[in-house]
Amino acid sequence: MINWQYYPKTDLIPNHLYAVVNIFENKQNQIDSSKFTLPSNDVLAVIAEELEALHYQVEKSKREIDKIKVPVLFGRNGKLELYFEADAYHPIQKTVIEVEAGRAVDNFQFLKDLFQAAMMHDVEYLTIAVRTYYRKQKDFEKVTQFFDTLYASSRLKLPFKGILIIGY
Repeated sequence: MINWQYYPKTDLIPNHLYAVVNIFENKQNQIDSSKFTLPSNDVLAVIAEELEALHYQVEKSKREIDKIKVPVLFGRNGKLELYFEADAYHPIQKTVIEVEAGRAVDNFQFLKDLFQAAMMHDVEYLTIAVRTYYRKQKDFEKVTQFFDTLYASSRLKLPFKGILIIGY
């Protein structure tokens, strides 16, 4: 079963992000982490065509030409000085999608995703997809507990209109 949580919890999930949830639900039988241990790139490959149908730019491979580069810093004469890579990006909806697998929680990759998306130019929404289960751990639950705490506290303000966490 695909689980998801949208933040802030006081807001209804926007339609363009609910469409992303639907993609994961449509592909559940191919990516379900209780049955498969797919690497993140394989999960991304399963959902890529449907993301592209929604006009997302999707990373095709790890080759330089296939990477999705989202600007972070601009230098002299507006030249791109620094960028971070995303698994998928929708420039009109200002949305970044990161698909993680085994290292989402163990290596705190979801925190790196959060930081990098927060630094990206003109990004308003972040989606992080993690396994529901990984090595008998409940990764989706751990990530959502983190975001529950983050949003309950008033100590850190994020530059997003919303964050979607998907457990596959």
